[in-house]
Amino acid sequence: MTHIQKIFTGVVLAGVAFSAAPAMAKQGDVLLRVRAIDVIPNEESGDVLPGFPGEQVSVNNSIMPEVDVTYMATDNIGFELIAATTKHNASGKTGTTGSLGKLASTWVLPPTLTAQYHFIPEGKVRPYVGAGINYTLFYSEDASSALENAVGTTRVSMNDSFGWAAQAGVDFELNERMFLNVDVKYIDIDTTARLDTTAAGTQRVRISLDPVVIGVGLGIKL
Repeated sequence: MTHIQKIFTGVVLAGVAFSAAPAMAKQGDVLLRVRAIDVIPNEESGDVLPGFPGEQVSVNNSIMPEVDVTYMATDNIGFELIAATTKHNASGKTGTTGSLGKLASTWVLPPTLTAQYHFIPEGKVRPYVGAGINYTLFYSEDASSALENAVGTTRVSMNDSFGWAAQAGVDFELNERMFLNVDVKYIDIDTTARLDTTAAGTQRVRISLDPVVIGVGLGIKL
C-alpha cells in the first residue's frame, strides 16, 4: 500500500470508528466548507530541453484557503465543487538550472468536481470518499530575476490540465448546523512549461504535479 493510499484509508477508518449518535446531513442539504489547505506536489519532471538535458525541476508546497460546496442528492450521495488557488515556484535541481534556484512562479486554479459517498449521513461523525474530474488553469506565470539575469527577458507559459481526482474525508458535528472537516485529495495535474528566453531560445519542461491536498476547516449546513 502506498503512502497516499494509507492516508486515504486512515481518514475513512477514523470516521467509521468514531461514528456516534444521529445528526444531520440528508437529501437536499447544501453544505458549505471553508478550509485551510496544504497543496503538496508529488512532481515528476522531464528534462529542460533542448538546452539542458539531464536537468529537472522541483515544485514547492503551498498553503492557502479553500472554499467548497456540496449538494446532497440523496442521504448518501453528494456532489462537491472545490474552488481554491495557490502559488507555486519551479526551481532547478542540478547543473546550470540548479545553480539558479528558482526559475519561475505561477498561480494555479484547479476547480474540481467530485461525486461522494457518505457512509453514515445520520451520524455525528460522517466519513466519505469521492472521485471526480479536475480542470487546472495556470495563470500569472512569471520568470524569476535569477533566470532573467542569466538568459535575459523571459516569457513563461504553462499548459492547462485536465485530469481525475480522488478524495477521502470526515465531517465531525459541532452542533445542528456546524461541523469540523478533515479532507484529503489526490489530483492528477500535468503541464508543460515553456520558457521563451532572449539568450537561450525556447526551453520546455514537462511536469506531472499530481499533488496531495490536505485540508482542515469548518462547514455549515445552509
